[in-house]
Amino acid sequence: MQQYQAELTADVTFTTGGSLRTRSLRVDVPRLDVTSADLAMILVGSLGLRNVERVELIEVRTFAEPVIAGPPGPPRLRFVELSHVIADGMSTYPGIAPPVISAHLTWEDSRPRYAQGTEFSLDRIEMIGQTGTYLDTPRHRYDGGIDLAGMPLERLADLPAVVVRTAGSGRRAVTEDDIAPLTVAGHAVLLHTGGDQNWDTPEYGLDAPYLTGAAATLLVERGAALVGIDSVNLDDTTVASGGERPAHTVLLAAGIPIVEHLTGLENLPPHGARFTAAPPRIVAFGTFPVRAYAQVPFYEAHDHSRSAGWMPGAS
Repeated sequence: MQQYQAELTADVTFTTGGSLRTRSLRVDVPRLDVTSADLAMILVGSLGLRNVERVELIEVRTFAEPVIAGPPGPPRLRFVELSHVIADGMSTYPGIAPPVISAHLTWEDSRPRYAQGTEFSLDRIEMIGQTGTYLDTPRHRYDGGIDLAGMPLERLADLPAVVVRTAGSGRRAVTEDDIAPLTVAGHAVLLHTGGDQNWDTPEYGLDAPYLTGAAATLLVERGAALVGIDSVNLDDTTVASGGERPAHTVLLAAGIPIVEHLTGLENLPPHGARFTAAPPRIVAFGTFPVRAYAQVPFYEAHDHSRSAGWMPGAS
């Protein structure tokens, strides 16, 4: 059995000023073809660095070595569901019509069309795009903006994820101070606010957590690839907001897709997961449900008696 490592020479720049250079630093990696974004994240995590603004990789060498003793080897992946289930009559957003699921063709009605013993069902769903866990494209906010068919997969699939945790803090707003210490360039930025605990109840839409406009602007400036939240809306929807939607306005203007009504973000580590939320390619449609999920690496000891890695609730 082999384990994989990378030898890195890199410059690390901090948001608080100053920089750090590593020379031929060895870190464990999950595979030989690890991406530059993952290497930067692994480097920051292995050194326990905070307030990192940028990581510039100068020299990289990846290699495999045989495992001699019992330290963790290459990670395996577990999948974490991050979407709500869509069911007939369910409520997603207060005041919006629920989905209607019915049979277009039943098994019984299909039998005359096929050979004996062969039958099929064709199901029908009537719903608006804002149903369940869904993705907003720029067309949702802007006439002529990129629609579902035009959204590149690079913005939707296999993105390195960073989780911003405010759940349990007692406050609604996710602010610039929550975003500033994090490396978000090229990442899916997932806001774990705990708002999903009220899903499918009247409380879900009341005084819900949200992202401030200033924080959204910072995410654009720092190159986030996607932004998701486990709340009823990325913006403040209370009367006090005056109907403004600054987070949607700023992010979608920059071509950054938004995923709303996530769930299960407590099961993700702060760093290290990879996020996917891809809708169908529909022309002239701005929003549609997604099967959002994350891939999380975990390590197994070579005697298979225990596993080591991030566990839900750890930070």
